[in-house]
Parts: sequence; structure tokens; C-alpha cells
Amino acid sequence: MEMNAGKLALPETVREFGFFVDGKWIAAGNRRVIERNSPAHDVPVTRITRCTVDDLNQAVRVARDAFNDRRWSGLSGADRATVLLRAAEGIRARAEELALLETLESGKGISQSRGEVLGAASIYEYAAGAARALHGETFNNLGDNLIGLVIREPIGVVGLITPWNFPFFILSERVPFILASGCTVVAKPSEVTSATTLVMAEILAEAGLPAGVFNVVTGAGSEIGQAMTEHDDIDMLSFTGSTAVGRRALLASAGNFKKLGLELGGKNPQIVFADADLNEAADGVVFGICFNAGQCCVSGSRLIVEKSVAVEFEKLLADKIARVRVGDPLDPNTQVGAIVTSQQNDTILSYIGRGMAEGARLVCGGGALETEKGQFIRPTVFADVRMDMAVAREEIFGPVLTISTFETFEEAIELANDTVYGLAASIWTKNLDKATSAFRRVQAGRVWVNTTIAGGPETPIGGFKQSGHGRETGIYGVEEYTEVKTVHIALGKRDLWV
Repeated sequence: MEMNAGKLALPETVREFGFFVDGKWIAAGNRRVIERNSPAHDVPVTRITRCTVDDLNQAVRVARDAFNDRRWSGLSGADRATVLLRAAEGIRARAEELALLETLESGKGISQSRGEVLGAASIYEYAAGAARALHGETFNNLGDNLIGLVIREPIGVVGLITPWNFPFFILSERVPFILASGCTVVAKPSEVTSATTLVMAEILAEAGLPAGVFNVVTGAGSEIGQAMTEHDDIDMLSFTGSTAVGRRALLASAGNFKKLGLELGGKNPQIVFADADLNEAADGVVFGICFNAGQCCVSGSRLIVEKSVAVEFEKLLADKIARVRVGDPLDPNTQVGAIVTSQQNDTILSYIGRGMAEGARLVCGGGALETEKGQFIRPTVFADVRMDMAVAREEIFGPVLTISTFETFEEAIELANDTVYGLAASIWTKNLDKATSAFRRVQAGRVWVNTTIAGGPETPIGGFKQSGHGRETGIYGVEEYTEVKTVHIALGKRDLWV
């Protein structure tokens, strides 16, 4: 694997994809296709198949057959681990190809894409170990004539719907753990960022994953995604996306009472106490709102700063944001790339307009970056924000930060928890007692202290409140895709009842 250190060139041709079912590629044929333009360059880069519900049904049948005949679930954890380790090798071998596809479709900087692809490979390596570590329990306290076993079994066919903001990394926070549990998969990536999921299907097949265990159908979420949530032969659905769509998935799942794993929206607080290292905290807050152009479910979009240092901290933020490099994602020096779609671009700009209309004070940014091609938004900061403003309450999913102030610890916690969401939070302080009290009381599935958007596959991720339920990654991420079965074994002769 060799990374290109210079600015990359756009590909000369559009890359075309079929879809992947039962271990083989299926050409688009007479099906409609979706052409994806690079959001940074306004040129077509990929073309994917718009699958039909019949295609989905076939993929589910294939996944069901693969599960029932135990070609994967019947293997040992060691054998599954071998395939996952080979998959990690395959990702590393094709890292530059994957990173370029990710950047072309999503608009994120190539350096970020490269980091995410290599990080994804390490997730597969961790999950390989988890496949061997999955275990149950024994109860040897039921008397001499009875022993109890608690065993974990794969839940069955898993439907996986992934979003456009981290198409390869979020896929990799799900798939290796689903496979480690012994389940089979039908995946549907976002229609605007499908390429890397399709390439991953090929990598898994080459790693020795049996045909039919991992299948990919592509197309519109309103059609294929909705059909997955309603499908009676899908045992569990993992969905990552907006809370609004997650709510629809929850209602649709009632048809066969399928289990749901939901990672949804966030309006995540960054609490900065006066005793924090303000320069480091400012750097973390800027990273937290600018990473992936703010199109990140755990983006630190609400700054809650102690009033005594608010003026100083605001100046630090403005200075750092002025030095953030926004531009062509094919340039390795770019820190903030393009906004993924024109619709998302319009949504972010409309929220910036609402912030101004509602009386928030614009500190910096405030609109689009003027370029010949593509869609880019300047990182934007609003101060003097009240909690009744839309920019303070609603998930914007863009590089827009709001600032509110507090005077007491209790007020900081109250502001942090004043949201329907509970996905993530960051706390900045050098006082260990204060940090501990804060992370105990903040309602969020992930809390960072003196850092943000950090960690690895060893620990679980997921949300509180309307940010979803269930947990991914870590050993919890394997257990999420299992059913728990209790077995009682009688020993010796039975005391006859009749």
C-alpha cells in the first residue's frame, strides 16, 4: 500500500458498479442507475444500480439460505476470525482505491479518507479477536441434579442501512461484528456513497467469506431501505441516520417484531470550564465542529462555556477557525471538504439564515465559500445563543457552532442535557472531581474528557434518548447481534411425578 503525497487528479472515466449478491456481481442490466457527481468538482464519478424490491427479496433469500445451512454460523470463532483478518489485509492492500472513492463520493478530504480506511482495517482486526472471545455462562449453583447454561446464538439475517457521512467507517463499525457473531447480512449503503461498500463485498469474498453471507443491494432509501425495515424475513435491522427516519424504521419493524439497532441524531454539547487549558479546548472545539465539515453525528455543535472566560475563548475560536483549510478534498492539506449534496448544502445555509434572523450574533463564517465548482460552507460560529433558537435545538449537520454561557456547574449540566438527543458530549477541565461529576451526570452514550471524537473499536458506541438504542463495537457490538438462550440439563434419575 502506497499513499500519494501530492494532490490527486480526478479520474478520467466514471466507475460503474453492479450490485453484489450470493458471492457474485450482478450487472445493472435494464435497471435504472444513479449517477453520482463529486460534490467538490461537479463531475460524475460513479454510477450504481437502482435495485428493485425483487432484488432485495432475492438477497434476503440468499442470506437466509446461507444462515440456515450454517456455512458461516456453524464455523468456529477461530475460522471466522481468519476471514476477518484476511479482510483487514484486503482493506490495507486497496486502501488508496477505497480512500479515493470515499473522497470522490462524499467530498471529505483525502487525508481524512485515508485515515478512516486504515482505521477500518484495524476494526476488522479487533473484531477477529472478538469472534473468538464471544461466550456464554454456566450456572453450577442449581443443585447436584441440574446445571444451567446460557449460550449466545447469532440472531439470523441482519439488514444493515448505512449513511452517507462515513460510508466506509460506519460500515466497518458494524459488519465485522455482525460477521463475528455468525449472522448473515444484506447491506444497503446510501445511494450517494455506495462505492466503498460494494468494493468491501469483493474484499470479503476474496478473504474467504462464503457466498451469500454478505450481500449488497443499492438504491433509494425511500424504496429499498423502507422495504428492508418492513421485511418479514430480516431478523434484525441496524440503521444509522436521522432520528426522523429512525422513528419510521421503529414503526415499520413492528411487522415481525424485528430487533433494531439505531444510531440516530445528536446535538452534542462541549462544556468548557474556566479551569481548562483554553488553547487546547479551543482546538478541540474547532476540530469537533469542523471534522467532516460538521456532517458528523457526534459533532460537538453546542459550545457551553463558563461566562468568566467566554470572551477570551471566543477570540481563540475565531483565530483558529480562520486558519482552518477549506477546499479541494483531493488536496492532502485540506481539512474541510465539500458538503455532500446540494440539498444538505441548502439545509445548512438555511439554518445559518435562521440563526441570524433569530438574533444570534455571528462571530465568523456565515455562508458559502465562493468557488468555481462544488459546494463549500465556511465554518460558522454563533454567540449569544438562546436555547429556544432553532440553531441551538435542531441538528444542523454542518459546520455551525453555537455558543451559550453558564455561571455554575449545575447550570452547565442543565444546558448540556436540555435536548432530546443524547449521543455524545465533551468536557474540558483540569479538575478531576469536576470532570467526574460532569461525565456522571451528562446524558450521552459517549463522553470525552479533554478530547473529542476519539477512541477505538474496543469500547461501545450508541445513544441515549432520541439518539437511538443498542450498542455497536467492542464485545457489546458482537453481543448486539446474538440471541441469548437458556438451557437446563437434568442429571441423574428423575423423581417421577406420575
